[in-house]
Amino acid sequence: MTSPISSCCLKSFQWGGTPTGIESTLPSLPNKVYVTGSNTSAAILLVHDLLGWTFPNARLLADHYASEANATVYLPDFYGGEVLPVEPILAERWHELDIPSFMARNGRHAREEEIIAFARALRGKHEKLSAIGFCYGGWAVHRLGAKEFVDPETGKALVECVTAGHPSLLTVKDIDEVAVPVQMLAPEFDNQYTAELKSHEFLTLQKNGVPLDYQHFPGVWHGALVRGDEAKKGEREAMARAKNAAVAWHRWWLHGL
Repeated sequence: MTSPISSCCLKSFQWGGTPTGIESTLPSLPNKVYVTGSNTSAAILLVHDLLGWTFPNARLLADHYASEANATVYLPDFYGGEVLPVEPILAERWHELDIPSFMARNGRHAREEEIIAFARALRGKHEKLSAIGFCYGGWAVHRLGAKEFVDPETGKALVECVTAGHPSLLTVKDIDEVAVPVQMLAPEFDNQYTAELKSHEFLTLQKNGVPLDYQHFPGVWHGALVRGDEAKKGEREAMARAKNAAVAWHRWWLHGL
């Protein structure tokens, strides 16, 4: 069967490459942050998944977004310096990890205000800001796009648009309240972004008049779009396609291109 992604697209992704950004901080904020790109007017906030802000693929994605969507990309640490071991996560050996305790320290209740504060700091620094989140970051970008963060006088939102890839911890309320253009990157098999949530999002955003770009990825599972495991059929192609889709989405809403 022919791959749905051309060989040139796969070659354009820096598989095993070295991230080109820097680690930094922003004034008055505690988070360390990976920063890549040099656009002073347009920025993208990338909210990481369970693998955290140091995971190489997350940083490589940030580099691609920066160069291809013409933006400065910020990938902050939203786990308070805590980094889970990568190998058991990639191998799905969940019994080796204490995820409930980790989420008690880093769940929505613990990090939501911190993520909003970081976005507000970026909005004060850049003329335009968008957001991308995978898994854990998926609920976060929905919150950043909520109508409560739209200025009632100017109509200016906290973020221009969002992309959510295989979100976790997402609620019906998050979907009901989002008010900025949404791109969903949705693997076929996902016990977090369930068929019920997918259907609710697809119907609700249309009903509410919110622009929606729904990208379906058949044959792959939750986590594929950051993990991009070459040993799992279709994951590399799915990750490359998702990257290209996100670049096009953010180029449009940040630059009109």
